[in-house]
Amino acid sequence: MTAIDSSLPTQEPDAISAGTTATTAVKGRGRIPWRFLGNRAVFYLFTLWAAITINFFVPRMMKGDAVDQYLARNRNVSPEAAEALRALLGLDTDKSLLQQYFEYWNLLLHGDLGVSLLHGLRPVTEVISQALPWTVGLVGFATLVAFTIGTVGGAIVGWRRGSRLDALIPITTFLSTIPYFWLGLLAIALFSVNLGWFPIGKAYGVGVTPEWSLEFVGEVIHHGFLPATTIIIASLGGWMLGMRNMMLTVLDEDYVMVAQAKGMPNDRVLWRYAARNAVLPQIQSFALSLGFIVGGTIVMEMVFSYPGVGKLLLDATNAKDYALMQGVFLVITLSVLLANLLADVAYAFLDPRTRQTEA
Repeated sequence: MTAIDSSLPTQEPDAISAGTTATTAVKGRGRIPWRFLGNRAVFYLFTLWAAITINFFVPRMMKGDAVDQYLARNRNVSPEAAEALRALLGLDTDKSLLQQYFEYWNLLLHGDLGVSLLHGLRPVTEVISQALPWTVGLVGFATLVAFTIGTVGGAIVGWRRGSRLDALIPITTFLSTIPYFWLGLLAIALFSVNLGWFPIGKAYGVGVTPEWSLEFVGEVIHHGFLPATTIIIASLGGWMLGMRNMMLTVLDEDYVMVAQAKGMPNDRVLWRYAARNAVLPQIQSFALSLGFIVGGTIVMEMVFSYPGVGKLLLDATNAKDYALMQGVFLVITLSVLLANLLADVAYAFLDPRTRQTEA
């Protein structure tokens, strides 16, 4: 009797009730994927080293430097002062490129990104820290809103395929094809010039001192509403179309059909099974978007005269301000890598098959 009992097949967890297509994934739920996280960490550390190395060498391959640009604007600078500036910025010719590279790493590990000649020898960290909150606050909020609306809307449109909601896809896609600078100029002409509802540009009014008060926060929201809305309109179509296409693919999977055949409520099938699996590719794209938020939207900042990292990077590139260029690129690189690492972790927890495959 014992032999008969041991030969009986053990009952596997119900993959449908657990919300996944793999029963082995159910067993692995709740465990921390240390091996997966370790592999990801090693990969991103190597990528960070490569990015910082490229970040150091590429600007120095450009013709001229920040001191040359400064001397072109200021003819009264003596040769001795010019050499002192080059030594201060780490551009002196007495040291080889390899020596400059190791010194750059030494300063970097001590949190010193150098000084910006374009901004009166102010520390690069100070210059970036003043521009970064404006970019992250505006572009980050707009990207989050566009992702949420597009993902939820795309899931509903895909679930109700063949209905009138399908008309949202071509409409939002058409709006996404309009060049952003043209969309921004149209918004300024209509809502700022003609109707006078919103300011033409800037993050706050002229002569206003930034402070933590309800009045100032309200003014920042008023100035940022128009550029944020245009960013949402311009990016909404991509999120909605991507989620809708993934939903159409997922709805044909067996586990969705079985869940519906078992009589589960449509809302549960939609959000716990179909949308949960369809959203996985969206997460990776969203992580990339979050990473590039730090880089700002140069076109948006130029159209709306908005202070941010994008305009800062453009000015630093034109002035060949190596220290500022390297500082901005470093912040962008760190944000992209961190966002992708968080996306990989979230991806692994949402879909345990990912970490099982890599393990």
